[in-house]
Parts: sequence; structure tokens; C-alpha cells
Amino acid sequence: MERQVELLAPAGSYDAFLGALNAGADAVYIGGDRYSARAYADNFDRDKAVRAIRTAHLQGRRLYLAVNTLMKEDELDDLYDWLLPYYEAGVDGVIVQDIGVFLYLGEHFKDLPLHASTQMAVTGSRGAAFLKKHGAQRIVPARELQLTEICRIKEQTGLEIECFIHGAMCYSYSGQCLFSSMLGGRSGNRGRCAQPCRLPYRICAGDRNLYDTCYPLSLKDMCTLPYVPRLIEAGIDSFKIEGRMKKAEYAAGVTALYRKYIDLYYRCGADGYHVEDHDMDVLKSLYIRTKVQNGYYERRNGRQMITLDSPGYAGCSGELLGRIRERFIGDPDRLPVSMTVTLRAGQKALLELTAPGGVSARVSGAVVQQAQKMPLTPENVVKQMSRTGGSGVRVERCDPVMDGPVFLPMGELNALRRDGIRELEANYILSLGLPARRYRTGADTAGEDAGQENGGGSSAGTDVVRQDGSGTYLLAVDVCVASYEQLAAAAERRCRRIYVEGDLFLAEHERVSACMKAHGEHEYYLALPYVLRASDEGYLDRLASLAEAENGLVAGFLARNYEGAAFAAGLSGSYRLVPDAGLYVWNRESLRFWSGYAAEYTVPYELNGREVRHLTGRAAPLHLQGTMVVYGRLPLMVTANCIRKTSDAPKDVPLTLKDRMGADFPVETNCTHCYNIIYNSVPYSLHTVQETLRGMGVPIWRYDFTTEPARDCIEILEGRYPYAAYTTGHFKRGVE
Repeated sequence: MERQVELLAPAGSYDAFLGALNAGADAVYIGGDRYSARAYADNFDRDKAVRAIRTAHLQGRRLYLAVNTLMKEDELDDLYDWLLPYYEAGVDGVIVQDIGVFLYLGEHFKDLPLHASTQMAVTGSRGAAFLKKHGAQRIVPARELQLTEICRIKEQTGLEIECFIHGAMCYSYSGQCLFSSMLGGRSGNRGRCAQPCRLPYRICAGDRNLYDTCYPLSLKDMCTLPYVPRLIEAGIDSFKIEGRMKKAEYAAGVTALYRKYIDLYYRCGADGYHVEDHDMDVLKSLYIRTKVQNGYYERRNGRQMITLDSPGYAGCSGELLGRIRERFIGDPDRLPVSMTVTLRAGQKALLELTAPGGVSARVSGAVVQQAQKMPLTPENVVKQMSRTGGSGVRVERCDPVMDGPVFLPMGELNALRRDGIRELEANYILSLGLPARRYRTGADTAGEDAGQENGGGSSAGTDVVRQDGSGTYLLAVDVCVASYEQLAAAAERRCRRIYVEGDLFLAEHERVSACMKAHGEHEYYLALPYVLRASDEGYLDRLASLAEAENGLVAGFLARNYEGAAFAAGLSGSYRLVPDAGLYVWNRESLRFWSGYAAEYTVPYELNGREVRHLTGRAAPLHLQGTMVVYGRLPLMVTANCIRKTSDAPKDVPLTLKDRMGADFPVETNCTHCYNIIYNSVPYSLHTVQETLRGMGVPIWRYDFTTEPARDCIEILEGRYPYAAYTTGHFKRGVE
């Protein structure tokens, strides 16, 4: 029979796991007590997680573990020992965001399936194939993709595709949101999002209010129950329900309804598929915001996706929750087994077990003794062997075979039972095609040079770490520009490299190229867009052609996502690649990964000074140079939805969001690639901590200009800071 779509349910607690399992989930995803992007869920300690793996497998289901936070350097030290028990218990896959963790797990747990988290913001076939090359078996693509784009990734890479079908939705591309982090220190990349997208804002065009106190960043919850046939026929491998922060009744109730209608499709096909109004009403009452929509599968964006007036959850019937709990929350049926216990004096005790499907196990124990005073009775043997405790089996029948008066200590009889049940469970799980247990003989270390195999060699680029006679670092200064006026201003200043936005390079190519050639003392790279999707193929072709036509003037690319990194790495010629801050180099393993593709990396915005210093020390043996952004408007959100479209704002009028405190967040509408960038309300600048920064060994400082007029760019580059308000971001505080 052709493989059917997997129904994947969330569980933030053991009750939710049981509810999802009993409601018909084919697989459940959980978070452990560390490294999970839902830090505020109950989550699972080691014993509960191992128990859940075994329970799921005995029911013929799979269990995936979310290891999907960005990891700090010291956290990597504990990762191997933390994950090992779950690996040995047979966990079916891990969901990963951090590319360093991706590399590490692929080397140390070679047969453990790796799933690329939606936090990696994979938006196309290039990025998916790039991760497949490094071990990804499954991709959870960005939730913003349309169905045609998802089908294209599937067809072109052959990867398993897991897509969200129900639940809450982030306004930003997942993994590309710093809003909560920068405003309150609670990082979404660390599972601690404070959800500023659910707060009220005013939408302003210049000095005019377009909307007064609305919720423009609050997406309606996703519900695709009416679209199940189309999603199945598109070839999606796994249907994922969002909700590890929600109650067990939510996990069970939502899973049960999707199970019902997935099964209906496979019985009756699309022609016989019809969703009953009552079931839709039930679904909408289970912790759903006031209205629902079907996500991005059929649209690029739209005002109809937004809950402008009220983002809160609607009430949920206590009676309904009670019915769901009574029906689904509890231990699943145990596996019925038959036992034969053979006890003959002078011989080892023997236990034979049989389960449905002809699965069996046979174990031996201690030597049986001739009874001197109190022989075992058949009744005692049956009673003791039927005490299966917390196992996944129940004894349907137990036949003692005893040759005369015999004796075996109860402890030995219990050990025989435990060994037999453990062996039978393992054999039964294996008969279902699932991993029962794995064994490790030690870490499979690939060595520090493993990253060199990833791609095009780390020796490319200019070595900018130099010292003068006093041992002080001589800094390189780089500038990123978004307008011709900024380019012209930067070209007149002393700097090593100028990053020209790819959009600017194409839109004003003639005069941009002329300026670059007139100032050939600088190195020029093209900065790729924050998001690249299937519709950008022509754009990338034009960019590559024009870069090639410049005969070496364009030396490389700044990549802001995996799609861009794969594009740049795949170009012929000697182009160099620099991963930008949004590709998140947080630890030694992510440094090692990028050392196979680049000679430089960009320090992420969420590390503090101490962590940056530590990272710099780890980069030196890999011959990687660090770039620190020392000025710029930080992109708090990169979004598929469009503030301008939501508010019906005129095309050429600058937009801002104003929060409850009166802070203005500029909004850039990029119609070329159909995304918005919401910038921080004040510029990010490290001009007041430059002496501290100089002592940290980061050899490259970068100034990122977006909306600034040329005169302000000149002042900033010459050390005269023109703005009264600014932030040093996480340089001093960092994130938890």
C-alpha cells in the first residue's frame, strides 16, 4: 500500500502525548528539559521522554525530539550526554535549527534522522538541497510558502516535507524575528518569545494615522481541515499541528478531528470528502483565536489573514474539554502477551513470551533450586509474572511449567520477567519497522578539519587580522549600502569592502557600476535579499550574469539565508561567501560548518560581549575572521505579510508602526521580493563601547545603512554620531 501522510501532533506534557497518541497521531513531537524552542511548556525530563519513546513505538507510532534552539558555546559541552539516552531509546528524529548542532549530530549520531526546523526558514529548493547535502532527511519549510513552492522542493530534492496544517502562526519568517529579543531580552531563537506581535500598534503613514490601535502583526490561526485532500495530493509527507504550549485537550481534540478526516479521504477520495459543520465548530472552539484561515498555501499575503481587532483566544467549553479528557487522556491499551515459565531444578529458569503477529522472545535466568521448605506454587508464579508495572504489556495468559517442588527467589523471578518483557517489547517494535534501541561504542569524532569538506575551502578572502608594533589590532571597516547616495558617500571614505544591496545593483546598474569602477580601491560584494523564493529565480540569474560581466569587480556575496548561501556557493568562478548575522554563528560547531564555505562570518546580534570574545577565540584556529555590525537599523522582523497591503497605504509614503509607548518602528516594503522588514525604533550603534570592542579581537567592523541620508552616513563613518537615541542591543546584556 502506498505510504499515507503522517499526522504529527504536539505534546508539551506527558498527558498531551497520551492524548495525541490515543486520538490517532502517527507521530508526536516533544521537547526535552533543554534545547527546546518552547521553553515555557512543561516539556519532558529524561525518564518521561524515554518512556514516551517506548510507548509510542509499542503503538506503532513515532516520536520526534525538538532540539531547535540556537546554542551557546558552553551548552554544546552537554549536548552529547544529554541526547544519548534518547538516541539509545530509539528516538525517530531530531528537529534542529542551529547549523552547528546539525553538523555535530550528523557526525556523532550518524543514523539519527535530522529534520531541518522551520526556524531555519528554508524557502526554496536550493536551501533544501544544501541541507540535504549535510544530512537532512526532512525539511520543515517556512510556513509562508505556497503549495506550488512546497511541491517544487519535494520534486527537486526528494526530501521528506513536513508542513504545518493547524494552529497559531508567527507573523515573521520563523528564525528571522528579533522583536521579542531586542525589546525585552526574551529570544524567540531560544524558545522564550514574549509575542510582541500580539500587542496593539498604530499604523502611520508619515504624520497620519491609517489605523488607530489595531493588531496588524497578529495572524489568524491556521485551520486546513477543508483542504486536507489537496494537501495530501500535493505529496506532503507529514501534517504538523502546532501547539506544544497548549493543553492536553487541545492536542487530543485537534488530532482526533484531523485523524477522522484524513481517514475519510483515504476511504472516499476527494469526491467523497466533506467536513461537517459541527466538527468545524468543535475545532474552532479548541484554543483558536476568533477567526481562522488556511495559511499561505493559496496566497502570498493579505489583509484577510490578520486579526486586526482582537488577537486573544476565544473561550473553550468546559464540557467539551471534559469529554475529550475522558475519552483520550490516559494510558493506551497495553500489548497482550502470553507467557510460558519453565522452572526445573538444576536448570536455568526459562521465560518464553508471545505477542500478536507471532512476535516472540525467549530469555533465561538464574538456576532453579530444589525446594527445601517453601516451594513455588503455580499461583505464585502467575501472580508474580503478571506484575508488569510500568511496561507496555499486559499478561493475558501465563503457563507455569514446574518439575516437582522448586524454588527461585522472588528477585530472580522479577528479573526474569523484566528481561523477558524488555526483549519482547524490543522485538515487537522492530517488527513494526521502528528502532527499538541503539548502542554507542563512543563518540564518532570527525576532527577539527571536517568542516573543510563542506564546500569551497576556507582560505578564500583577505586576512585582515594584523597587528602593529604595539600589538594592537588594525581594524578593517566594511560598509553595506542600500542607495546610490550611500554608495557614493562610502566610496569616498576609507574602507576595505562595500556591500551593495543586490536590488540596488540591478535597479541602478549603470551608475552603480560606474561608481564601483571609479573607486576600485575597495572590494565589492553584493548583499542578497533577506528572503529568496521560487519567484526570485529570474532575479538571481540576472544578478549572476551582471556580476560575471563586471570581470572580477564583484568579489563575493553576503548571504542572509540558506537559499542565498546555496546560490553563492554554487556559482562558478572565485566568488567568496560571507554568511550574515541571520545565519546564526553562535558556537564552535557553526563556525566549523561555515569554515568549509567562507573565510569570514558575521557575529549574531544576540550575543553579549563576553560571548563574542569567546566565539572569536574559537574562530582563530579555523582561520575565520569575524565581522561585527557596529551600526545599523536592526531588522526585527522579516515578513511575508505586508503592512502596506493591510493598511491600504499609498505606495510611496513611508510607513511606521507606533507601539503603546509611542516608539516608531519603520517598515520597509520590498515589492521586488514581496516581503516587509520591520526595523527597530532606534538605530543600533556601538560607538560608545568602541574601546571595549577593540580589545575583543573582532577584526572587521561593519556599518549597515538602510534609510539614512548620505550626510548621516558620512558623519557616522567619520565618528560623529548624529542621533540622540540609540541602542547597544545585546552587547552588554545578551539573552537567556
